[in-house]
Amino acid sequence: MSDSQSQTQQIEHDSPQFKAILLSLFLAGFASFSALYCVQPMMPILAQFFQVSPTQSSFPLSFSTFALAAALLFTGLISDRVGRKQIMVVALFSAALLLIASALLPQWSFFLSTRVLIGMAVSGVAAVAMTYIGEEIAAKDVGFAMGLYISGTAIGGMSGRLIAGVLVDFISWQYATLIIGVINLAIAILFYWLLPNSRNFQSYPIQLSRFKQAFAKNLADPKLRILFLQGFILMGCFVSVFNYMSYHLLDEPFALPQTWIGLISVAYLAGIYSSPRAAQWGQKFGREKVLPLMLLVMWASLALMLLNQLAVVLVGLLIFTFAFFAAHSLCSSWVTVQSLQYRAVGSSLYLFCYYLGSSVLGSGSGLIWERWDWPGLLIFIASLLLLGLILTLYLKKLSSTAPTAQIKN
Repeated sequence: MSDSQSQTQQIEHDSPQFKAILLSLFLAGFASFSALYCVQPMMPILAQFFQVSPTQSSFPLSFSTFALAAALLFTGLISDRVGRKQIMVVALFSAALLLIASALLPQWSFFLSTRVLIGMAVSGVAAVAMTYIGEEIAAKDVGFAMGLYISGTAIGGMSGRLIAGVLVDFISWQYATLIIGVINLAIAILFYWLLPNSRNFQSYPIQLSRFKQAFAKNLADPKLRILFLQGFILMGCFVSVFNYMSYHLLDEPFALPQTWIGLISVAYLAGIYSSPRAAQWGQKFGREKVLPLMLLVMWASLALMLLNQLAVVLVGLLIFTFAFFAAHSLCSSWVTVQSLQYRAVGSSLYLFCYYLGSSVLGSGSGLIWERWDWPGLLIFIASLLLLGLILTLYLKKLSSTAPTAQIKN
């Protein structure tokens, strides 16, 4: 196929197909990440219902993100063989039905099993949606389409927390989960109906040798290794704060009702604002300067969250969320630029470490919470961010002495 023929098959802005893709992928991002994160504000309720510890109550989210991290390394490869839309459709229907099943049979081991499978299902959207956009959308419109999809994932994560957190103050967690599952099932049906079939997808055999080579090349780059570790630290710190903020605000001196615990997820709006702007700041001032600044802002905001004044704690959470999303945006775009040789695998490795941080540190920090309460947890998170800052300064040094990776087909 010639380049001109391929170009005519790509979908451009303002066409009906373009609008259908935007709506479909926005809904897919919303559904998949609401399924993933709806359990976070329910952690204290789950701990009471299943008679488990605060650390164990983080398992439903941590198991999901661990499964997502592992599956991300392989789902993209499978879609290269099977097809983009097919994988995403199966993923959305699976996640919705698993949510419904987890509500209908609330037994702890079964519940955790469904959460593992939900994480694997979400990988079918997370690993494939961006590839679909790159293949089907005209190059000049890819940035806009990608931005809307990412907004859908952020709004989905926020809405899953918000809907679940508010509903469980009025109905049981099972009914709240069931409602989110039914909403996501409706979205899966809409997605199947709305999303255009791939025009530019070409199936090819899975080549494990090239897959291994891509892994080796990315892991051999010291700058990429630091960025992967940075993603692990950033997401681990972010999830730890949101996981145990629920317990903190339910305790004295705040003693907030569960509805307020769900409402704190509106802090995500600060991240939805900062994430796209971080790229502009990085281009204007340099990623190596903006990234350590965002880590310092996250570190400083912890001091606000240490105080026993609700308004100050919430301002600290807003600032923390703002800086986290900006830092994550900078790191992920830096990985894309740095891993030009094997960009898809570079992004997969970054996301693997990112969600692994959510799983490992999100649950591990529960042990800190149980022993040293909120102040101990914030000191632990501050120590991790300090390590991240040191790594970022080393990354800045490497960037000033080493050339950027060259493109290799």
